[in-house]
Amino acid sequence: QVQLVESGGRLVQAGGSLRLSCAASGRTFSSYAMGWFRQAPGKEREFVAAISWSGGITYYADSVKGRFTISRDNAKNTVYLQMNSLKPEDTAVYYCAAARSATTHSLGYDYWGQGTQVTVSS
Repeated sequence: QVQLVESGGRLVQAGGSLRLSCAASGRTFSSYAMGWFRQAPGKEREFVAAISWSGGITYYADSVKGRFTISRDNAKNTVYLQMNSLKPEDTAVYYCAAARSATTHSLGYDYWGQGTQVTVSS
């Protein structure tokens, strides 16, 4: 079992930056790939970014490529999502998730956090 807790979401102006964190506890964090997803009101949950267990492989949604960076610190059992040049359309609840291998598909993830709200004002 892996428990995930996201933090760092808040209200920010367009063009600003935020760093989300996801702290993991339970089974060995470093053996899991990690992903970030988001869900805006009235929309389906969508993939944002993923990182392999070693950090050597990353994937990004086209909508965030070049603006967001996923990283992890296995010593701290934490995965991060650095978000720059934020846009109002980035407004959503952001979730982190753990998977046995990095994937862009939500069905590939076994464990999910409760989410953190990011609101970008125009």
